[in-house]
Amino acid sequence: MTELEELVLTPGERAQGVRVDGVMFSMDWTGEEAPGELAAFVAGRVRAFGTEPTDVDTDVVHRAAEDDPTLRRGDFPVRQLDHLSGVLARLGFTLAVWDSGTDAYEVLVALTGGREPTGLTHEDLPVRAWGSEPEETLVSLDCPNCSQMLVWELAADQTLADERCHCGTALFDAAGQPMPGVTLHD
Repeated sequence: MTELEELVLTPGERAQGVRVDGVMFSMDWTGEEAPGELAAFVAGRVRAFGTEPTDVDTDVVHRAAEDDPTLRRGDFPVRQLDHLSGVLARLGFTLAVWDSGTDAYEVLVALTGGREPTGLTHEDLPVRAWGSEPEETLVSLDCPNCSQMLVWELAADQTLADERCHCGTALFDAAGQPMPGVTLHD
């Protein structure tokens, strides 16, 4: 049994053979399908571990968003996850995300007693505490000279210093900063 299973599954769920996927909430980068789904999922997971979920809602986030003219598409789910992460930390839980390589948020609630889990994986992909730096970063761009799409998966300590396209165009300077005319994909 992996440490992840011990953190996100109750003893009863482990005994029944519940898989990690069975206690994961998936939310598109643009948000929930219906308001309150994320908070209900988080509250349900906290209850599963025998703790009464106080303040596990996103009403305060909804109210703040109504009055925020700067809110862009995709900002609201991040605010919800930030808020719930703080609430869970006070209860001894960690809001975790599975970096599945898609644009969805794959969310887990881990009973961690306040310590941030590290080195966790699910199906050989990283699981990390929400808000922590990913172990790897995906960088992509279109070469300004030949238009070829280039993609790199970099470890946290890696840069693209002096990287060039296959056509010879310089893409990054010696410090790893994009050259003028090079635009990274969001």
